[in-house]
Amino acid sequence: MVVPALIERPNIIVLFADDAGYADFGFTGHPTIRTPHLDRLAAEGMVFTQFYSGAPVCTPSRYALLTGREPRRSGIDEAAVLFPKSRKGIHEREITVAELLREQGYATAIFGKWHLGVPNENNGYATNRLPLSHGFDEYFGLPYSNDMIGSNVPPIPLLEGPVVPGHERYKGYRVVEFKPDQKTIWKRYTEHAVDFVRRNSDRPFFLYLPFSMPHIPLHPGEDFVETSRRGKYGDVIEEIDWSVGQIVNEVRRLGISDRTLVIFTSDNGPWLPFKQDGGSAGMFRDGKGTTWEGGMHVPCVAWWPGVVPANRKNMVPASVLDLLPTAAELSGAALPSDRVIDGRSIVSLLRGSEEFPDRPIFYMDSGGKKLFAVRYGPWKLKVKMKSNATPAQFKGKEPLLFNIEIDPGEQWNLADKHPDIVQQLLKMIEFQDDSVEDEGTFWD
Repeated sequence: MVVPALIERPNIIVLFADDAGYADFGFTGHPTIRTPHLDRLAAEGMVFTQFYSGAPVCTPSRYALLTGREPRRSGIDEAAVLFPKSRKGIHEREITVAELLREQGYATAIFGKWHLGVPNENNGYATNRLPLSHGFDEYFGLPYSNDMIGSNVPPIPLLEGPVVPGHERYKGYRVVEFKPDQKTIWKRYTEHAVDFVRRNSDRPFFLYLPFSMPHIPLHPGEDFVETSRRGKYGDVIEEIDWSVGQIVNEVRRLGISDRTLVIFTSDNGPWLPFKQDGGSAGMFRDGKGTTWEGGMHVPCVAWWPGVVPANRKNMVPASVLDLLPTAAELSGAALPSDRVIDGRSIVSLLRGSEEFPDRPIFYMDSGGKKLFAVRYGPWKLKVKMKSNATPAQFKGKEPLLFNIEIDPGEQWNLADKHPDIVQQLLKMIEFQDDSVEDEGTFWD
């Protein structure tokens, strides 16, 4: 087979759902949710069947995607999920994929949910935690999750930047609205994204679209209300699919498909306590907030006509941590040499190879400080559990060992049968813990 040459400095589009479960899409087998645009990407591209988020909750997962680093390396010293009055956020010394790509001449933009730091009265309205200080030329979106409203916090600001002078509330940003109408926000994100693609079609660009949904509360747009047989949750997923279609269709219309990599995935698994308003992890156990497979084993599609083989399933374990080193290889950027990068470039996988060295994938608890599990090859070792859905037969039995490729639902504990593998994986966790402790803080 002739392997096509890589396009020098291809465009990169990352579409990042919020709390979408593995089984919530047509290409992953949902029987009633319609996702024709994502299904087409899957048919024309590659589905990663063993793809992982960086954490089972929002903030650390975003940190992992943008930095290529295990979230604990940031030095998180408070609850891992940031709230409107949180005092801290991503450090100005951190290097994001947007910063690497901008140095290579890329136009960069984020339209959607940031959730890596919020300027507020507790930190002097510092803006060095917002996107424009971390490699992005343009930003339009919410600084944190769409449910973070109430009597003790200010209304959610919809921010835009860069902006004209005269808006001092967040220096360098314009507050477009306080408590924006969430029924219209996806359409607005999409319009900004399509416009950005159009304006930058003659140069390399990086577009990051972290959706605010299907995070609770659900707010489908007017054109999608009561259109899905799956109910309101299905309405929201189908609107995400529409948004993906709008953006990719613009790429096709502009004739830049052959130099554009599109990746769609989710920040973590479904928020199961919300029952029918939450999604489905399918065969995987549990969901968001846990280190069972349902919390971090997420859907992923990669599309790049002429480079990524069509209608291909890749079963090599990969992760959002791999985005930064992959983007670095594609753009010619050098990886930062003064810090640990946990991800690895998966360019060879995108080109169709399934030969890839085994490497550990770590599962961080939702508190942001401890490793609860590790996967290496087909084996997953759980050393801690924090889940209301933990089966009685597993409680107090840690460590638990599962063969994920044979038992993706984590039903059969094999620790007693393979003590040598248990010890091997325990050493990996110990080594990773020591590595993290050696680093200084990157959390401001």
